[in-house]
This record gives sequence, C-alpha cells and structure tokens, in this order.
Amino acid sequence: MTRLIRSLATAPHTPRTSLNYPDVGATAADRLPAGYHHLHHTVRIGRGRDAFETAGAAVTTWRMHRSSGARVRGRAVRAEPGAFVEVSLGLGPVRFAAPCEVIWTAYDEDRTGFAYGTLARHPESGEESFVVDLHPDGSVWFTVTAFSRPAAWYTRLGGPLVPYLQHAYARHLGRTLRRIVEG
Repeated sequence: MTRLIRSLATAPHTPRTSLNYPDVGATAADRLPAGYHHLHHTVRIGRGRDAFETAGAAVTTWRMHRSSGARVRGRAVRAEPGAFVEVSLGLGPVRFAAPCEVIWTAYDEDRTGFAYGTLARHPESGEESFVVDLHPDGSVWFTVTAFSRPAAWYTRLGGPLVPYLQHAYARHLGRTLRRIVEG
C-alpha cells in the first residue's frame, strides 16, 4: 500500500482538470467511496513467480485488454501515472470509447498493476484497478476493483444492465489473463 500511495503523491501527472470524478486514487484504499456502483472480482490465474511476472506484464502493457478483444490507444508502452489510454469495446464500427488516465501503479515484488480514472467523454465516471498478486503460498491472483456511476445518457438509460456488463467484462479479463499465463 505504501508504494501505491507514493505513486499517487509523486506521479508526474498532467493537470487533472479533465478527470470526471472527485475520488481520485480511491481504488488504492480499502474502502470505495459511497454513491457509486462497486465492483470487486478476484480470480486465481496461476501459480509461481513466472506466472506472476507474465500476468503482471500482460496487465501493465495493455496485452490483457487487447487479448480480451478491446482496442487500446495511447502512447505509453506500459502503465505509468499520468499516461493517457483509451479502451474501446464493441463490434465493428459500433464501439464505445472510454478515455482514461492512469492514476497509480504498483510494480512491487509481489504486486503489479495499475488503476485508471475516467476522463471527460467517458460513458462512466469513476476508477478501475487491475492488480496481480503473488501470495506467500505461490498462488497468483488477479483482482479488478472499481467504482463507477453513469456519465452519459446511454449509461444512465442502461440502468442496472451496466454494472452487470462491467462484472461480466471483469470475469472475461480474468479468463483472458489465465489463458495468457497458461501460454
């Protein structure tokens, strides 16, 4: 946790005027802010240092997102605080673009991952983290933690369907990451 907080405090961020929510960095804390839908999905994806390092690299270099079928646009080769990334989902020309800024990163001995926050024009307002942990027993776990609320007319119209789709996508990312780890 210390490294996560340090990443928040010392990150070379661009001005955060375009983030569309006030609770920046909350996914690094134990408690998510009230007034949002909360998502927490954890899945075991492998075992051992090699699995951990493969999964951590896939998460922080956008490989996991791309392998899941998402399009990723941004200049950063890997997640670093302040980096812009746009993830889009959909079929063919019907895609929903989600512009984000990386808020914090973790590149530690037993934890690797990052969180990004939503920018203006994102259909939701909030933050999402993607973290790989190596436990003392050698098991490797992937966790998606998020808080969000609708920021566009179509996500407000989607009502309870949107959190369901977010949970489904988190499960899909876990399966995708497990496949990457298994080679």
